Amino acid sequence: MLSTSKRTDIKKGAHKAVFEQEALYQIIDESLVAHVAIQEAQGPVVIPMLAWRVRDFVYIHGANNSRLLRKLRQEVQTCLTFTLFDGWVLARSAFNHSAHYRSAVVFGQFEVIEDNAEKDRVLNHFVEQIAPGRTQDIRLSNSKELVATTVLRMPLNEASVKISNKEVGDDTADLDLPVWAGFIPYRTVVGPLKATAGLHEAIPTPDYRAAYGKRWEN
Repeated sequence: MLSTSKRTDIKKGAHKAVFEQEALYQIIDESLVAHVAIQEAQGPVVIPMLAWRVRDFVYIHGANNSRLLRKLRQEVQTCLTFTLFDGWVLARSAFNHSAHYRSAVVFGQFEVIEDNAEKDRVLNHFVEQIAPGRTQDIRLSNSKELVATTVLRMPLNEASVKISNKEVGDDTADLDLPVWAGFIPYRTVVGPLKATAGLHEAIPTPDYRAAYGKRWEN
């Protein structure tokens, strides 16, 4: 179960709150993009970053001179949000139109991964997450590249999850209106692979479908 705190207490739309840890994991794993908040002298800044999960930690990475990563290295409090948009809900009235979505908010502070071997391990984990088996084929990062890269991690021990997937919520008085009501589903489609220009014809096309399940398009 997700832990509860004052920061994770959902007040608006509390009926959409989900408390299973697995729901948090699924949203992070499918989203792979976190919007990360920092407080600068001129005000708050939110920056989208690639993010991935290894067990109970979420990771981000970038160049050592990144403004965001330099700030987060100072172990300041931050907030990460992940959102998956699943479709529009079309009601019989304008007021009751809505959306289906899955979202997660994670609070805490990042810590720096200093050891290059650990950096290499978690970065390769990310590569394997998006393209299973790829680390067996590619040139892995060398020590110079690892030194030039900042990798941060944050524990997933303070988070909230909301999932909106309900039926159309029309008022009883509107149910007899001669208006179509229902859903416009959205879905992310992955694939097929597209080779880069100049790739040697003898190189076989890999198969990464296992990472995407039903989202993979042949």
